[in-house]
Amino acid sequence: MTQRLYIDVHIVQTVPPANLNRDDQGNPKEAIYGGVRRSRISSQAWKRASRQHFDTQAPEPDRATRTKRITNELITRITKTTSLDRDNASRIAATLLAQLGLSQGKKAGDTAYLLFYGNAQLDAVAGLVTDRAAELAALNDKALSEAVKELPVAAAFKTGHPVGVALFGRMVADIPKLNVDAAVQVAHALSTHETQLEFDYFTAVDDQNEQDETGAGMIGTIGFNSATLYRYATVGFAQLAANLDGDTEAALDALDRFVDSFALSAPTGYQNSFAHRTRPSLVAVVVRTDQPVNLVSAFEEPVAAEAGIQANSARRLAQEHITATQVWGDTPLYEAASHTFTTSETRTKDTVETLTQAFGEPVTFADLRTTLRARITTALEAQA
Repeated sequence: MTQRLYIDVHIVQTVPPANLNRDDQGNPKEAIYGGVRRSRISSQAWKRASRQHFDTQAPEPDRATRTKRITNELITRITKTTSLDRDNASRIAATLLAQLGLSQGKKAGDTAYLLFYGNAQLDAVAGLVTDRAAELAALNDKALSEAVKELPVAAAFKTGHPVGVALFGRMVADIPKLNVDAAVQVAHALSTHETQLEFDYFTAVDDQNEQDETGAGMIGTIGFNSATLYRYATVGFAQLAANLDGDTEAALDALDRFVDSFALSAPTGYQNSFAHRTRPSLVAVVVRTDQPVNLVSAFEEPVAAEAGIQANSARRLAQEHITATQVWGDTPLYEAASHTFTTSETRTKDTVETLTQAFGEPVTFADLRTTLRARITTALEAQA
């Protein structure tokens, strides 16, 4: 059994005017923390952004899909791998998935909820009937149901999980056998300082206006704010390895891909209007053997609204880590940071010194990931 290893990822990132994740009024999500209003990005928004980031770098079979239209996806696969027309493929697909007991949605062919699965897993289900497609299509509905009853449809969704499912898990309330415990916890991103909601009043002019026409063809408003965000996620390595059928190397690959994608991804809300994509100013990782530790308490007292919020936030985070390890006697297995601050600037010199005290000499993001993998590998080998 893999020992308890928790990989905490701490990020400080400044985002310019943006509306990455909107509420039911169309405005940026917010939260009260430390007695003041903060900008907030929901954990779900950044989970999806991370998943999409690493899926774009993976072959199609290794990607994950979350949809209500799993029946339609299975029909498409069966028609591609057999000579059946869509009607017969539809009968077989519906009968196969009926074994799972999925609640049906209001729209024909849809499930009542989004189902998260690996593309390779659904390919495997389609493969169960490839060699018997014509035979099965000739059966009536009752005989077809009997013929596929013993096929391991549910088993296909219990193993061979893609990175997305292994990391973020799968919850199917009425079918516990399909559940996968998540290996990752992601906190809501919060601004380290107080923020104010602002509005962009915009107009769009009709390019075909006649010379004597005035005014805009459209007017509207978009809510936005700007913020330096504290972002946090933690990965339970033992759970991740278990979700990947005990394959340690696959778990190490998945961890590396998650750290990369969590750091470099961003929700896409209103991105064409604001072009808000930035890179983090600080990425710190801490490997622990006791429990995950979110350092958001560093910002319970909001950072003052002055120049250098980004550097002050990074310094606060480092100080909180130092204090926590001293007070609680923590000895992390590994800690490192990649950041953009330099000692050549007077206002960031103290920040660099505090970061170095907390996480060691700064490393490049590529080296941080490489060393993280090596340290965890060494720990697992020592345990073995």
